[in-house]
Amino acid sequence: MATEEVDPRFVDLDAWSLTSAMEAMWEGQLAAVAAIGHALPAITAATDAAKAALGDHGRIVYVGAGTSGRVAVQDGAELTPTFAWPSERVRFIVAGGDSAFVTSIEGAEDDVDDAVRQMNAASLTPHDVVIAVAASGTTPFTVAAQQQAGSSGAVTIGVANNPGTALLASARFPILIETGRELIAGSTRMKAGTAQKVVLNLISSGIMLRLGRVYRGMMVNMQPTNAKLKRRAEAMVAQIARCDRSHAALWLEQAEGDIKTAGLLALGVDRVDAETILKNCNGNLRRVFAELAKDPDRHPKEVAPRKQGGAG
Repeated sequence: MATEEVDPRFVDLDAWSLTSAMEAMWEGQLAAVAAIGHALPAITAATDAAKAALGDHGRIVYVGAGTSGRVAVQDGAELTPTFAWPSERVRFIVAGGDSAFVTSIEGAEDDVDDAVRQMNAASLTPHDVVIAVAASGTTPFTVAAQQQAGSSGAVTIGVANNPGTALLASARFPILIETGRELIAGSTRMKAGTAQKVVLNLISSGIMLRLGRVYRGMMVNMQPTNAKLKRRAEAMVAQIARCDRSHAALWLEQAEGDIKTAGLLALGVDRVDAETILKNCNGNLRRVFAELAKDPDRHPKEVAPRKQGGAG
C-alpha cells in the first residue's frame, strides 16, 4: 500500500536541513488537500444521501482506529458547539473505546469482535449515517464495523487513502483520497490524516448546510453559551435583521438565545408566528423568509433577504 511505502525522494529526509525538511512536509500537506479534488463528486453524493437519511432522529456515527479514529472524533465533537447538533445524535465507534481518544491502545485495531459488539450496541437504523475512516482501507476493526453497519440498513460512507481496499468495497458510498506515500513511511497522521480531516469537514458541514443550520454563511443554530459566542450571536441577529447590536442583544434575550427566532422578532414577526413558521420550515431560515415574503401583511418590516449568487 502506498501509505506504507518509503518514498525514495525522502529516504534521506532525516539528513536534510530543517528548513528543507519543513518545506517538503508543507508541500506534502498541500498535495494532500489537492488530492481531494478528484473525490468531490463522491463526497457530494455521500453528503446528499446522509442528509436525506438523517431526518429528525438519525445519528451521525463516526468509526475509526488510531489516528483515523481521533481525526473522526475531532470532527464529530465540533458538531454540537458549531451547529447545535444534538449530542445524542452523534456517536463514536473507536477501536479501544473512549480511552483511545488520547492514548494508543495496542492491538485494538485488529479486534473485529469488539467492532461488532460496539456496532450492535449502537442499535443502528436506516436513518443513521456511518462514516468509517481508515488510511490503509484495510483496518480490521473499521472494516468489520462498517460491514455490520451495512447489514442494519444504515448509510455507510467509507473514507480511505488506498485504492481497491475492503473499506471502500464494503461502503455504500466509497470515498478514495489517494494521498500516496508519506514523507515518513506509514505516518498517516501527516498527508492521509490531513486529507481525512478535510473530507470529514466537507461531509459534516455539507450536511448542516442542507439541513438549514447555516444561513448566509452564519452558524445560526449556534448556542451562545459564553461571552464570545454571545457577541457572535448578537452580530448574527444584527445582520439578519439589519439592526444595531444593542437592539439585537435585546431581541436575543427575548428569544432565550435562539438566533433565528431573535432575528425574526427583530424584523417584527410575532413570537408565536416566528416559532410556528420556523417549525414548519424545519428551522431553515432561507425557507422562512421565502414563506414570509409571500404574505407581507404578516409582519411590519421587509424580510426578504438580499439577493446573492449560488443555490438557495
